Amino acid sequence: MLNNDDFFKSLLDNLYDGVYFVDRNRKITYWNKGAERLTGYLSTEVLGSCCSDNILVHLDCQGTCLCQGACPLQTAMEDGTTRETEVFLHHKEGHRMPVLVRTAPIHGPQGEVIGAVEIFSDNSAKIDTLQKFEELRQMVFVDTLTGLANRRMLEMSLHKSMEEMARYGWPFGVLMIDIDHFKLVNDRYGHAIGDEALRIVARTLAGISRPFDVIGRWGGEEFIAIIANVDQGNLHSTANRYRLFVQESTVPVGSDVFKVTISVGATLATAEDSIDTLLQRSDRLMYQSKAAGRNCVSTG
Repeated sequence: MLNNDDFFKSLLDNLYDGVYFVDRNRKITYWNKGAERLTGYLSTEVLGSCCSDNILVHLDCQGTCLCQGACPLQTAMEDGTTRETEVFLHHKEGHRMPVLVRTAPIHGPQGEVIGAVEIFSDNSAKIDTLQKFEELRQMVFVDTLTGLANRRMLEMSLHKSMEEMARYGWPFGVLMIDIDHFKLVNDRYGHAIGDEALRIVARTLAGISRPFDVIGRWGGEEFIAIIANVDQGNLHSTANRYRLFVQESTVPVGSDVFKVTISVGATLATAEDSIDTLLQRSDRLMYQSKAAGRNCVSTG
């Protein structure tokens, strides 16, 4: 018949989760079979060591080492609270493994903290799920060539901006942006260089956009920017800033480079607008810029 210690040891060893105990000095006093499975380290290799010896080299999501700094076990002993943390441990075979760590203080007969327990489980499935979700999001909402929002995402963002303007009175404007003489770029340099020109323009526009504005590829060589919280003057300034930065960007062709320019139509949304009328007006203004000699902004 098992005594209490053997019973609880057998119980803990049959858990899939890793479990280990430390004393007040963070010396490891117990290491279950689950910890052996998840880390590759046998109990004989870790018992008597301190978790501060950096055996598992716990890193947080920012890459900060926790074992010699903000150790969850140490913190649990200091403030007496339980906590849950996502970390990456160092497996004995050398790779990093995502784990969900739960720590709690262990109390003695008088209520004093005498150590702490850490329970950790494989977090790979969650990470894998999040990665798959991000991949799906990219497929649905991101233009594969430029990395910007795609047409579907732009349409959703336009609907959202129209609703916010109607409900809260939040103003916004639309920029219709077209690369000048893009057909000539493809004819002269080929489609691979044409694609690179699209990426250069996209990165330039994204790099100078505010975080709460939406910039995306509408199709072909056309881009749309949805600019939040602007008046007519600010909208024109933003459009002209885009134009100037693209004009000063370069597209590499072997050992040489060339430049492209954009024509922009800029318009504020009104309460009478639908998405169709808003886009038609911005498109008309963009062609007005083309007719005016290209590489300019028309506002209306």
